[in-house]
Amino acid sequence: MSSLDSIDIYNPDNYVNAVPLADFKRLREHAPVHWHTHPDGGGYWVVSRHEDVMKVSRDHKTFSAERGFVLVDDLPPEILAQVKGQLLGMDPPNHGPIRRAVISRFTSKMLAELEPKVRAITKRLLTEALAKPDCNFVYDVAGELPTSVIGSMLGVPQDMWHQLREWSDMQTSASDPDIGGSPEEVNNASIAMGTYGYQLAAERKDKGGDDLISLLVNVEVDGHQVSEMEFASLFIQITVAGNETTRALISGGMYELIQRPELYRELEASCLAGGESNTALMKTAIEEMLRWTCPLHYFRRTATCDTEIAGQKIKANDKVVMLYTSANFDEAVYEQPEQFDIHRQVNPHMAFGHGIHLCLGANLARMEMRVFLEEFFKMFAGVEITGECQRIRSNLVNGFKQMPVKLIPAKGCWPELSGLGLL
Repeated sequence: MSSLDSIDIYNPDNYVNAVPLADFKRLREHAPVHWHTHPDGGGYWVVSRHEDVMKVSRDHKTFSAERGFVLVDDLPPEILAQVKGQLLGMDPPNHGPIRRAVISRFTSKMLAELEPKVRAITKRLLTEALAKPDCNFVYDVAGELPTSVIGSMLGVPQDMWHQLREWSDMQTSASDPDIGGSPEEVNNASIAMGTYGYQLAAERKDKGGDDLISLLVNVEVDGHQVSEMEFASLFIQITVAGNETTRALISGGMYELIQRPELYRELEASCLAGGESNTALMKTAIEEMLRWTCPLHYFRRTATCDTEIAGQKIKANDKVVMLYTSANFDEAVYEQPEQFDIHRQVNPHMAFGHGIHLCLGANLARMEMRVFLEEFFKMFAGVEITGECQRIRSNLVNGFKQMPVKLIPAKGCWPELSGLGLL
């Protein structure tokens, strides 16, 4: 058995203690396009170098998202039919009109108008966190912001926000016994979520509202108007992405800062000082957090014809997995990739994918992270990890499920503490 034969990047158990970066590095160095067996039979090609991941991402004619969807596991026919309505599982020409309809609602102008609302939500959530200084940072702090923001944008009643997160977690973290469930439970969560999205779209059709659902189902873009059925699938994708990506970014980014107190204090001091230098440092810091925490390890494509990647022949209908986490640590692209560097200037990370399927909410996630850090450093003098941090058991989702911390309020927040009845 060769050293490569011992690599198993499918088994979700191998992601519990840490991301298997050493195995990814071995693949980049010795088998950048590697045939990996699947426990249910057959196998798939693992593409681990940055250059090759970008190539596959760009070539949607040769590497299809629609043919078999984006997960390495084959889906039952009835589930595959449901998920094909999601943008991330569409190829052109189906993909273009719907994506343009959605992206027209995620413009720079819209995000600038949204920022005061995100800041108000952040301040409220962090003020509430003052009342529970000993908490699980992942769900009690980091997870509350994206859920509140996407719930507000969609105009979903607040008493349903927790349900949205449960549906989302059930689908993305099915392999974790603490979060996921049986295949039947996962399927039921997807159906329930899609049905709820359909109901919201039907209720708001031709009503002229200004929430994201109303804007999507009542506006025609390039001759296409999103139907209620199309929105049901979009609702799942927007809600899941809005929760998972930013929660992983906030919790994972904070974890890396806590491990490096000198970087934590440098970013904190810069943030509190404000000015152009802070803007520059905040930008590079967030991009480095994205590179390091990369919310999803991979997405799959399926070859539409015989082709090759980096000299390796690929047959039609072969599965090809783009290993984003590995691409983000590629020595050919990054100087000292295993060093967490908030000053890193060249950072073409793959945390949001690439090509026509680049994450729609990428700049929203960046803005949420920036606002969170700005408000967190004002309200808290520090944060300490108080117990064992636990990662999600998943070969897809990259993040923590437990991060027990003690939040230390800043002196200026004593009035808020008093108002909460804690003094």
